[in-house]
Amino acid sequence: MTAEVGPLSRDEGLRLAAAEYDRIIDLLSALPTPAWQRPTDCPDWDVRELVSHVVGTAAFAASRRETLRQTRAARRTGRPSPDSLNEVQVSERAQRTPAELLAELRAIAPRSVHGRRHLPRPLRRVPVPVVGGRSLDWLMSVVLTRDAWMHRIDLARAADVPLLVTADHDGRIVADIVADWAGHGRSYDLVLTGPAGGHFAAGRDGDARELDAIEFCRILAGRAPADGLPHPHVVF
Repeated sequence: MTAEVGPLSRDEGLRLAAAEYDRIIDLLSALPTPAWQRPTDCPDWDVRELVSHVVGTAAFAASRRETLRQTRAARRTGRPSPDSLNEVQVSERAQRTPAELLAELRAIAPRSVHGRRHLPRPLRRVPVPVVGGRSLDWLMSVVLTRDAWMHRIDLARAADVPLLVTADHDGRIVADIVADWAGHGRSYDLVLTGPAGGHFAAGRDGDARELDAIEFCRILAGRAPADGLPHPHVVF
């Protein structure tokens, strides 16, 4: 039940982040070169560009110096956040090959998790407008983990390769997303199928629904039509 699972703690989120980067690296290591040119569910990006964003986001969190550098570069684009930050991350890596991007991700991923784990306590409480005023710590420990996870789904779909899904890793991320989604305050009775799924319910006479756990999260991330599903703003 959602109320029993509860949201991710920062330690859980960062542990999952480290494992998620490992899974992304394993997926990318097996991709043939032509797959890097395939379109993804992110309309503006092919696989190589999406990986550039994943790498850039990991670098963003690796040090406060890089966080500030990317933030300042994003402001100079004149675009709203987070589109401006995404633009910087992708454009700065426009000339890098798949091998170079994979090497950068291998190097930066552990530093990214370390940087997020050691965010100074005073900064952890800073509200961040792009995530609805929730804390910088929540952005760093939970949202960036969700972002990487959803992009691994995007990459697997684009490259048409199997997606590794397990209850202990993906199921915990899904349960946290359900807990966030349940903030809409309505009664619900939700059965999510697949290894990452579970039965989530709250209140009485909730709208009974059954769908694949990964597809549920793709809906909330704007990757698929909501089809009547209550769709509050869940940040990825």
